[in-house]
Amino acid sequence: MIAIIVLPVWLAVGWAIFGGGGWGTLGLVIVVPVAFIVLGIVALITNVRPTVRQERALSWIDVGVLTAWHLSIIGTGFYGATATGFGVLAILLGIAAFWVAVWQLVTDGANRMKASMEEFERLAGAQSGTATGGAPGGSAGTAGPGVRRPPFDDGGDDVIIIHEVRED
Repeated sequence: MIAIIVLPVWLAVGWAIFGGGGWGTLGLVIVVPVAFIVLGIVALITNVRPTVRQERALSWIDVGVLTAWHLSIIGTGFYGATATGFGVLAILLGIAAFWVAVWQLVTDGANRMKASMEEFERLAGAQSGTATGGAPGGSAGTAGPGVRRPPFDDGGDDVIIIHEVRED
């Protein structure tokens, strides 16, 4: 979370120490807010993941991509001969970090949903097993929850027909 503030500030401080001309300053006015926003979005998507909140730790994929991305932003802030290369690398790694974070969020959500549905099916199976297995409260003539009957069928053999006629 500290990187959201520190890295864009480093770009500005690095420009003041190692920087150049006026057109670069205009580019810096655009790059610093964009870096702040993109760093914040990736951090938010990463922190939204249930496993990150539960374990209070990032995955190794997150560690690798975010470390490379942050190092490329730091390298850009030195504004030397390789600043353009580090800048392009920072842009590419920023895009990669975003999509890796989204991919892991979707995968984690799908895994949690799958586990929830398996638990739901296990509990439903356990309930239907006790209802038809002769547990207390069940009778031999009643069907379990998995058997569908029409709503008018009470399980008996008697059929009662009521014919109503309206006399005006």
